[in-house]
Amino acid sequence: MDRQTRPDALRVALFSGNYNYVKDGANQALNRLVGRIEARGLVPRVYSPVVDDPAFPPTGTLIGVPSVPIPGRGEYRVALGLPPAVQADLRRFRPDIVHLAAPDWLGHDAKRWAMRRKLPVVASVHTRFETYFDYYRMGFIRRGVERLLKSFYGDLTEIYAPSESMAEVLRADGYSDAVRIWSRGVDRHIFHSGARDMAWRRSIGIADDVPVIGFVGRLVLEKGLDVVAEVAGALRARGVAHHMLVVGEGPARGWLEERLPAATFAGFLTGADLARAYASFDMFLNPSVTETFGNVTLEAMACGIPPVAAAATGSSSLVADGVSGRLVPPGDVGMFADALAGYAGDPVLRAAHGAASLERARAFDWDAINDAVIDRYIVLCKAG
Repeated sequence: MDRQTRPDALRVALFSGNYNYVKDGANQALNRLVGRIEARGLVPRVYSPVVDDPAFPPTGTLIGVPSVPIPGRGEYRVALGLPPAVQADLRRFRPDIVHLAAPDWLGHDAKRWAMRRKLPVVASVHTRFETYFDYYRMGFIRRGVERLLKSFYGDLTEIYAPSESMAEVLRADGYSDAVRIWSRGVDRHIFHSGARDMAWRRSIGIADDVPVIGFVGRLVLEKGLDVVAEVAGALRARGVAHHMLVVGEGPARGWLEERLPAATFAGFLTGADLARAYASFDMFLNPSVTETFGNVTLEAMACGIPPVAAAATGSSSLVADGVSGRLVPPGDVGMFADALAGYAGDPVLRAAHGAASLERARAFDWDAINDAVIDRYIVLCKAG
């Protein structure tokens, strides 16, 4: 689709630091948005680093930008701004609006390019980058990072937070007052309680009568793996019968395996295999404070599994404490252990909270969620 065939079609340029080369909740949301943009008759064009063997095929037209691996985290890449060839492609594309998905070098260059042309510029907030440094003993630079983030987001036309709890943080901390919600959805054709498979649990060595605590995510320290390890130790010390089932891969897998010698590590799973794992948990543990939404929490809820999550941005907008799961002060190992022990010892309680979780998850429909963003594009372009 191009301007000659659709001269009236609104054109959206989207810039992302990771669109499809590593699979995560943020870029899956971006790909779904691009798919919906196309379904609505608009014309998207994505600019992002590319690799020879990406995690999944991109939705829409993807234009590669120069990038280099991030030192120490080589699976991720940092885009090296907007070179002349990419700027020439942008000029030919003639976007009506620019959407930034990361406050990186590429995002800063794209922002300047768009503002020089007086285009509306919006951004979506996908993770709390400023919190990462605390996990790598670099908390001393957090204030500087927060200042840079406020500078990046502060003068944009609008920014989109995935949850009201994250929107409140952005407003209260002075990032912007022009904050709207771009929530996240869940594919309930894939993630549902019927995916539970006790035979699969037995095949990986888990007895039917042992409560399973599940964790899903990239195995990196900023996902709260220290809390996962300490909570498991606290449960063992209390004599609480349980089995830890960890789904995911990442550079900290060896670190976590050393601390959870009795756990089962299922590796990286997707689609129906991932849904089977979720639905085969008895409770779900998410201690992370870096998420802005909590896709994994919602996926567990859609499978009828009660979450025990940190009372932080994302999960606090999804979980009703004591009704559809438990919310625990971030890092409070004792309270995490209390909540999990409560579920482990009371199958009636976890079934009730799982049913409430399932009902809550029904509200998150992808098309309606993405339409809200696209409708804002149209409003902003008309206003400009």
